[in-house]
Amino acid sequence: MNAPGLRERKKQRMYRTLSDTAVELFLEKGFDAVSVAEVAAAAEVSKPTLFRYFPAKEDLVLYRIADHEDEAARVAVQGPTPIEALRRHFLAGLDRCDPVTGLNDHPAVLAFHRLLYGTPALVARMHTQLERSEAALAEALGGDLSARLAAGQIIAVQRILALDNWRRIAAGERVEDVREDAVAAAERAFAGLAAGLAAGLPGAAGPSTG
Repeated sequence: MNAPGLRERKKQRMYRTLSDTAVELFLEKGFDAVSVAEVAAAAEVSKPTLFRYFPAKEDLVLYRIADHEDEAARVAVQGPTPIEALRRHFLAGLDRCDPVTGLNDHPAVLAFHRLLYGTPALVARMHTQLERSEAALAEALGGDLSARLAAGQIIAVQRILALDNWRRIAAGERVEDVREDAVAAAERAFAGLAAGLAAGLPGAAGPSTG
């Protein structure tokens, strides 16, 4: 794969600069208390320039997790089955305290998640991102009705597992106190997915344990 050119690198730097500037302001003052014009001024760009990169204010925050949008679709095709690949990936994320699993107590991560989950406009916008994740996964699984039903269940399971982990961490529990429960919950959830989807999704049940 060719390295990105200078123009693309500059574009990506601008995305990061705008997002980082916005998130810093939102964390300091609150999402609703900061205007797009204020973000643009702090980043030293015009308001129209900012909107060329981020059509909606909420996207300034969600940019930080945008790279996860097609993650499930990419992982699912790695085998040995979609569910098994996703199970292994989620458990690996728990093991390394990936913020996307909710099992991370770094102050910066906690602050970002409080902003994300505590702002109704961001929660609503995040559901749009989840819908795109679901659509990408459904396409990777075959694109038919069974694939769309499976994708909806898989994305919901991942979201609920991560949210439960984050809520416990945000309430003051330590990562090491939550980890064992988080792993057990993920194992149960993915086992349930494999059993429930076995009839409609080729290969969903995974390798035989008998």
